[in-house]
Amino acid sequence: MLLRGVKVVEFASYIAAPAAACMLGDWGADVIKVERPGGDAMRAAFADVKSELKGNPTFDLDNRGKRAVVLDTSKPEGRDALARLAADADVFITNVRPAALKRAGLDYDTLKQANPRVVYALVTGYGLEGPDAGRPGFDVTAFWARSGVGAMTAPKGMDPFMIRSGFGDHITALSTVGAILAALFERERSGQGRMVASSLLASGVYTMGSDLAVQLKFGRVASMKTRDQSINPIGNVYKSADGRWVVLNPRGGGSNRDWIEVCKALGREELIEDERFATGKGRRANSPDLIAELDRAFAELPFDEIARRFDAADLVWSPLQTPADVAADPQVAASGAVIQVEDGEGGTYPSPAAPMIFPGAEVRMRPRSPHLGEHTREVLSELGYAAADIEAMYASGAAA
Repeated sequence: MLLRGVKVVEFASYIAAPAAACMLGDWGADVIKVERPGGDAMRAAFADVKSELKGNPTFDLDNRGKRAVVLDTSKPEGRDALARLAADADVFITNVRPAALKRAGLDYDTLKQANPRVVYALVTGYGLEGPDAGRPGFDVTAFWARSGVGAMTAPKGMDPFMIRSGFGDHITALSTVGAILAALFERERSGQGRMVASSLLASGVYTMGSDLAVQLKFGRVASMKTRDQSINPIGNVYKSADGRWVVLNPRGGGSNRDWIEVCKALGREELIEDERFATGKGRRANSPDLIAELDRAFAELPFDEIARRFDAADLVWSPLQTPADVAADPQVAASGAVIQVEDGEGGTYPSPAAPMIFPGAEVRMRPRSPHLGEHTREVLSELGYAAADIEAMYASGAAA
């Protein structure tokens, strides 16, 4: 596997930082997840749902294949053990706030003295500097709300809505992994590690970068329109006769070529010659009228027929799928977007994969996520702790 021999120590909770560590583990790294007593809060993600739902797929997604250690870093023995782990690590990843890390002697400046080769990855809500650098941040606040993603996503005139679980966290995880790999590559040349940092806020800004580039350059940006007011009627969402939604995305924005092909595919060639819709400018100016015409055209055709005609015309389109549709979509599986995870009972179950593939080195199955403290004794023993010392740490509560 690509990262075999790379040791990652994760001192983090929730989603963004653990997800980044999990991707490194998927690619072969040995990931040791260090939790405080009580464990990562995400372990309780399904604690209040119906009892017939067995397991915790939200936690498992970002923690599969790791080894789990419990250390109480409020105790000197716990802090020392974590520092010893970091001294032998290639990557140390955390989302603990910098002030708390410094108080515990787990900040980069301290850890690099014992391990100058360590790549120290810090995930924050709002970045390392500025008046809000020390604020707590989750993806719904720092990524969705503060970065403008939420405001730009809600159509004009509609109330804002909340983000789905982990949306900004997993995007931030991708940026974190990129930073870690760049630093590991640099270390191969220089012999020195470095600190890298990512934030939910900056990831949100970059995610909406196409729109924010316009805002930053011109001081304004177009708002999101409701479906019936779309400025590009052939870049819109329509419902088939059997109630399925279809998303159209024309090439080059107002492309006349795609406009003509859409009309032909829908059997509405007369719209091509309609003076209201003959040009891109005309279609924008008369958008509500054209959308109404296209609504009627789509409503006359079943989804399968729309799909056949649009594919024959080589149009850019897609069904608007539900999560159940996605789970059953053979192309999702074929794309490498799903991986099998051991369930701990001799079977496996499907789970989302990291969105990168390495042909010839595909990862098709991963071990389950670890139980809380499952590997504490094993890892402490690897660090050189004697059995009596390990038992003393358990007795004092420094380890569990």
